[in-house]
Amino acid sequence: MPTKLKVLQVIPKLGYGGAETGCFDIAHYLNENNCKSYIITSGGELTKFINKKKVKLIKLPVQSKNPIIMLFNTIIISLIILFCNINIVHARSRAPAWSCFFASKITGRKFVTTFHGTYNFNNKIKKFYNSVMVRSDLIIAGSNFIFTHINENYSEYLNTKKKFLVIFRGINTDYFDPSTTLEKDEDDLFKLWELKVGKKIILFPGRLTSWKGQEMFLESINKVNIKLGHDAFIAVILGSDQGRDLYKKKLIRLVEQYRLTNQVKFIENCKNMPVAYKISNFVVSASIDPEAFGRISVEAQSMQKPILASNIGGSKETIIDNKTGILFEAGNSEEMSQKIIELLNLDESTLNQMGIEGRKNVINKFNVEKMCFSTYSEYKKLIN
Repeated sequence: MPTKLKVLQVIPKLGYGGAETGCFDIAHYLNENNCKSYIITSGGELTKFINKKKVKLIKLPVQSKNPIIMLFNTIIISLIILFCNINIVHARSRAPAWSCFFASKITGRKFVTTFHGTYNFNNKIKKFYNSVMVRSDLIIAGSNFIFTHINENYSEYLNTKKKFLVIFRGINTDYFDPSTTLEKDEDDLFKLWELKVGKKIILFPGRLTSWKGQEMFLESINKVNIKLGHDAFIAVILGSDQGRDLYKKKLIRLVEQYRLTNQVKFIENCKNMPVAYKISNFVVSASIDPEAFGRISVEAQSMQKPILASNIGGSKETIIDNKTGILFEAGNSEEMSQKIIELLNLDESTLNQMGIEGRKNVINKFNVEKMCFSTYSEYKKLIN
């Protein structure tokens, strides 16, 4: 084994998603464990937080699906591998994975992929394109749900001689810690969002897209209002439409139709998510399609907030039903409304206990240190 492990991670863009933060965390963890760490990306907000003394950042148009640019990336990545004497190339998305796949073949280096999502496919060409994520020497699934999805849909591309395992995503439990938020920051956010003292706050984070279930959420809270009246709570839908103007307009029309204008607030972004969780009473994740992991559910639990989530995908693995949160039947607005009422009616002691159990759950299973250590250990096994 070389005296110093050198790992190159390649990701289209470094934003604040689960794949991106995982890449960021492992890059810095490697440096702290006497490894050389490199990231290739096209850019992104998270790049400004990279410690340039610890992680070498290289910018390439790896977000592109243009075959000519992908070929260009293959050549440049191959040269970087040889020049920096990289041991392991770790790709975290399909387009850059193809470039990394060929570059690792050319240079004879080990190739690792992390399968972060279910990746839609409706024909053989798209499925073949997706299959690059299982053509590596080490395939990492972010949850048992993703592990099963790969086995069920990509078995013809799996090589039994290659390693395939689950490493759960992890979050920074020091950052998502309710004891570290400042009361002033909580008060400032409360005022900024124009929330009302004495009203319970339901937080629904996530980008605005139909499969995240915002429409069903509005339908559910309308049903809650019919039973409890309009003074029980305020709902904050926190997330960007990312250019989906028509979808956001549809949500606004539903708010008006259900007469929820004084109860529902749309907030585009929040730079201090721990505070957003802290000022809420409970958090909702209402995905209609399965979440590969469900970072919102884990972050909420880490902040000691009960999470209400649909019973599909990663949420079934990250939430202990009726202990750290509550699961409801995916797509069932009636059951969701019943569970919202159940949470609204829980006493403070029960909510607090659920929150305490939630944080224990995350620290034991889904903390970033565990994710980084497991990944680092597999890197070492791979080149031994």
